[in-house]
Amino acid sequence: MMDEVRERERVYIFDTTLRDGEQSPGCSMTVPEKLRMAQKLAELGVDILEAGFPIASEGDYQAVRLVSTELPWVRVAALARACRLDVERAASALEPAKLSRIHTFIATSDIHLKYKLRKSRQQVLEEACAAVELARQYTDDVEFSAEDATRTDPDYLEQVTLAVVNAGAKTVNLPDTVGYSVPEEHAELIGRMARAVNGRAIISVHCHNDLGLATANSLAAVLAGARQVECTINGIGERAGNCALEEIVMTMKTRADRFPFVTNISTEHLFPASQLLSSLISFGPQPNKAIVGSNAFAHEAGIHQDGYLKEKSTYEIIDPKTVGIPEGRLVLGKHSGRHALRAKCEHLGYQLSKDELDAVYHGFIEIADRKKGVTDQEILALIHTLKAGEQVRADRVAAD
Repeated sequence: MMDEVRERERVYIFDTTLRDGEQSPGCSMTVPEKLRMAQKLAELGVDILEAGFPIASEGDYQAVRLVSTELPWVRVAALARACRLDVERAASALEPAKLSRIHTFIATSDIHLKYKLRKSRQQVLEEACAAVELARQYTDDVEFSAEDATRTDPDYLEQVTLAVVNAGAKTVNLPDTVGYSVPEEHAELIGRMARAVNGRAIISVHCHNDLGLATANSLAAVLAGARQVECTINGIGERAGNCALEEIVMTMKTRADRFPFVTNISTEHLFPASQLLSSLISFGPQPNKAIVGSNAFAHEAGIHQDGYLKEKSTYEIIDPKTVGIPEGRLVLGKHSGRHALRAKCEHLGYQLSKDELDAVYHGFIEIADRKKGVTDQEILALIHTLKAGEQVRADRVAAD
């Protein structure tokens, strides 16, 4: 019975590419660029689209208003610190939205209280509740985030969580703000808070990638009871970035045996969304980035290429078309074998005999040892040289 219930459970995808992602160095976007990206995110099927931090700048304010106006079918969120000015500014920016969410936050860890806020736990608790109550005057969908939740005393975090739920928060986000947590520990904390709210609110997670564990921590949290994951396209965000949307979604889709949950994401739009974001900011994902990197579905090693050509599933656990990539590709380099070279020659229009393939292969390896990768033009040149030599020999035989 439990498995049947879990199969029906939904995980909500809260995209913060335009807010947390855009805050990071090199990722700033203009208002029109934010709208373009928001349109692609809407096409992708994100459940909540955090469009900006209205108090931060006039551009962020206008971006939230524009996205709210142009995408009326999307739930648009705006960020606000736990104070009246921020909440009212967020509410103003969200006025055109048919589906709005005010996302208010304050830090809860002792290190933040002591050095950044210089406030007592009681003050923070009161300000958190007051911000939620104020936000509820503008929308019935309020999210509260306990900044630096994973370094917060768990007893105090539970107190804050229950208090903001009582004040009207429908979602409580428990961010791993500095990427400090590890999966087992994260699951324990999230599980405790999920049990504490007992279905009265959605528990959300927002994991940073400082230790490279953002996706792992988010997945552990989902198994422990979180039902919203905050993430970004290409994993962009402060410092080392956030949990990558494409990774969390495709892990649950690919390993449904371990993560029997569903999202609303149309995965065939993942790669196009990644490409669009890369064109709008100053950098793209690293080549070996999971799911959307240029090497994510590329094969160069001869053993891998041989298996791939016989049956793609030997070395591809995801069909590239599932994420919007037409097909995997063979990269010809010094580690490639004859099987891959034959396939490339056939793709270029040449059926070679075993002896011909051996001759081209030897020339191919000589080139591959000198440079990183061999181009189609270089392979064609080898074939043409081979064919020209054969023709010369044939002409000599005929003349004799």
